[in-house]
Amino acid sequence: MATPRSEQRPRSATITELEAGNFNSSGNYAGVERSDDVVFIQITLNTGRTTEQKKALYAAIARRLSDQLGVRPEDVVVSLIEVATEDWSLGNGIAQYA
Repeated sequence: MATPRSEQRPRSATITELEAGNFNSSGNYAGVERSDDVVFIQITLNTGRTTEQKKALYAAIARRLSDQLGVRPEDVVVSLIEVATEDWSLGNGIAQYA
């Protein structure tokens, strides 16, 4: 799979489940009709991935959520936040990648 990869993979996740009245899923936006079961995924990663790698990542996430959890691909919204390596501190107040 041609998705963004890292030699070291720090893994952490924040999962927040909101009641339907506590967010706006925008319903139909960009030609995609979303349901109330929309899943928003935001990933922070180092800069440097190609557009093709990002597209492959989006497709893989939607496919896996659909295949494994029954989430409609239309309900998977993914955004990437790209940062420079010096923007990470993984503990002890040290910029480990800088």
